[in-house]
Amino acid sequence: MIEELRDLHGITRLLAIAGLSRANYYKWRNTHAQRAEAHTRDHEIKEHMVAIHLHTDITYISDGTHFYYLSAIQDLFNNEIVAWQISDRNDVKLVLDTVEQWTRKRDVSEAVLHSDQGFQYTSQAYNTRLEAFSVKGSHSRKATCLDNACIESFFSHLKTEKLYLHQCKSEAEIHQAVEEYIYFYNYQRFQAKLKQRAPIEYRHALAA
Repeated sequence: MIEELRDLHGITRLLAIAGLSRANYYKWRNTHAQRAEAHTRDHEIKEHMVAIHLHTDITYISDGTHFYYLSAIQDLFNNEIVAWQISDRNDVKLVLDTVEQWTRKRDVSEAVLHSDQGFQYTSQAYNTRLEAFSVKGSHSRKATCLDNACIESFFSHLKTEKLYLHQCKSEAEIHQAVEEYIYFYNYQRFQAKLKQRAPIEYRHALAA
């Protein structure tokens, strides 16, 4: 209110009416930007706490002779990859193992885990597992790839920035390459959406 009226009545008169000292007024004014930033940060954290949204999907990786399948879960709050598994079979066990790894790392109760309508994600075993951890499963509309755009973007970065540059010749090499890239992606790769921070750094900054 003082900021709105200062040009009409003068700061000295307004402070006298409000019973404020100049020192307190200028201290409040100089910390306005920090308080606004803290309010924004608290709002973002609150939104994440109310509804934790994650995406999961599978992509294939070749060693030149065989295909392997990478299943991953991504937290949309900070784009962090929170769980991943590799298998030579694209089956229900692969996604169950990925969910199992995720649930061992953190409290997942009331989270929303989004996927496409692949047979793994519509299986009774998968949905029963989600229910056991109080996780709500949701599915893309048919033929709507944009619903999983964020995790598809991660897969694209993984392949163009790592796998296509160094041809892996075995499952062990693929596993090592994926592990190295996910560490880089989570801890070191800056993202514009995250205010030029890496996913882990962004999460820590908001929690500070």
